Amino acid sequence: MYLYYSLLFDRLSKDNVMSCVSCHDIYDNGAGKMTHGVGRDGEKLNYNTLTVFNSSLNHCLFWDGRAASLEEQINFVVYAKNKFSSTWPKIISKLKQEQNYINSFNRIYNDGITADNIRNAIVTFERSLITTNSRFDRYLLGNNNAIDNNEKEGYRLFKYYGCIACHQGRNVGGNLFMEMGIIKDYFTDNRKQTVAAQWRFNTIKDKRHRHVFRVPSLRLAAITPPYFHNGIAKTLEQAIRIMAKHQLGRNVPESDIKLIVAFLKTLPGEYLGRTLGTENPEQNSVETP
Repeated sequence: MYLYYSLLFDRLSKDNVMSCVSCHDIYDNGAGKMTHGVGRDGEKLNYNTLTVFNSSLNHCLFWDGRAASLEEQINFVVYAKNKFSSTWPKIISKLKQEQNYINSFNRIYNDGITADNIRNAIVTFERSLITTNSRFDRYLLGNNNAIDNNEKEGYRLFKYYGCIACHQGRNVGGNLFMEMGIIKDYFTDNRKQTVAAQWRFNTIKDKRHRHVFRVPSLRLAAITPPYFHNGIAKTLEQAIRIMAKHQLGRNVPESDIKLIVAFLKTLPGEYLGRTLGTENPEQNSVETP
């Protein structure tokens, strides 16, 4: 585990400034807390940073889905000029200067330090970042008391309004693409968008996929504000209002929004025995409106 873990903290970037945890704090929520991620030299990136927790459950990576696997995602980060801005030969040369890495790779891999093995080591660790045993998980497994009546009603409303059409499965999302603004044009309401807002179109160059994004997981939504690719929503309540308006064409009452938020707060689970986002999960409950 030393090898897998240490690679996330090692400065694999060109000038040793950035590492994986520069953007993904695994001691917290595994994501960023700013509206947009920050790259090399403080450059503002085009998107909000998604959590690395449960990322192995997504069908592809990045908001635009340009990486088909975790290994491919690592390649994008290594080569990106506004991120690591490096190459695999440079990284391999750097690691070969440290005896701990030489010994660790030789113990695990027959051919020692190679690009494939470095990617494999990082991805092996990423696949361990699964959050389990959330209160909602326990409810689905038969513990009817794991969530309270408000949270159960929030779950019912989550299904009733159609949120579950996109946010479903083990990861409560992360397994399909969807246009942002199915009912009402989101990008007309938010004119400050740049070419980056074309997202999926930038990857596959099909005009039908302008403003199409990979649906994010809601597993850790309760502890990963701000929300959406541009971080425009600062709270879950605001995010739900925007989704209701642009994706569902609905005006959801504030009382229902509070209950849906209560449900979403039952989703963060545990990692290494620690409940993410709170020391006392029972504090996440809301009073009946």
